[in-house]
Amino acid sequence: MSAPAPFALIVPSSPVYTAPTALSPTQYAFSLPSLPAFTHIVVFLLPGADLPPDSLVGVYVQSPGESSEFRFLGAIGNDRQSAIFRVGDAVAAETNGQVAGSIDQDEMVDIDASTSTGTSATTPKIVGLSIEPAASIQAQLATLRSSEQSTTLPSTALVVARQQHVSSLSTKALAQKIITNAFNFLASFTGSTGPGEEEVVPLKSFKAWWEKFERRVEIDPSFLEREGDN
Repeated sequence: MSAPAPFALIVPSSPVYTAPTALSPTQYAFSLPSLPAFTHIVVFLLPGADLPPDSLVGVYVQSPGESSEFRFLGAIGNDRQSAIFRVGDAVAAETNGQVAGSIDQDEMVDIDASTSTGTSATTPKIVGLSIEPAASIQAQLATLRSSEQSTTLPSTALVVARQQHVSSLSTKALAQKIITNAFNFLASFTGSTGPGEEEVVPLKSFKAWWEKFERRVEIDPSFLEREGDN
């Protein structure tokens, strides 16, 4: 008889799963009903269980409607013995730190999907747990993080591009262009006051310039670079 699995699994609002199917001495699978619907699971090492040195437990999922291949979610280990994983359809797992991700616990049960119909509603999710060398798991974690970061690359690239437009000018040149822009705008609002007929600018005029300047920068961050070039 094979040794019992050193880990267990929790689905929100369901009993604890402690008896996975042993596929090999290091590979196990939990078959989880798709209804009632859920989006997250908790995987943890049982009390007193110790993994072999330099090893981690890789957590994988095979969801109805997805590829027949298992998708890597993350891992647990002796140093971090429990973790929450997102297993919602077509949603990649979120990782945080070495082995697992943090999530909003209010989203762990998918109430809206609890009345789903069709094949995906009756086909179970399969969660695979595999005891593997730590180096192999760490490589998969690095790939997972890289994949997640690439999904935010377009917006990040846009921010960097805008920063480059501003930073292409030296600090001194940028300050001079801002001052020139303000002077040109406020010059038409000057008036005279006092015995010496000193020229003054109403405070509301400066406020009007600032609001206009902010809108212009938001729409076209590089406009200052073109001012005065013609």
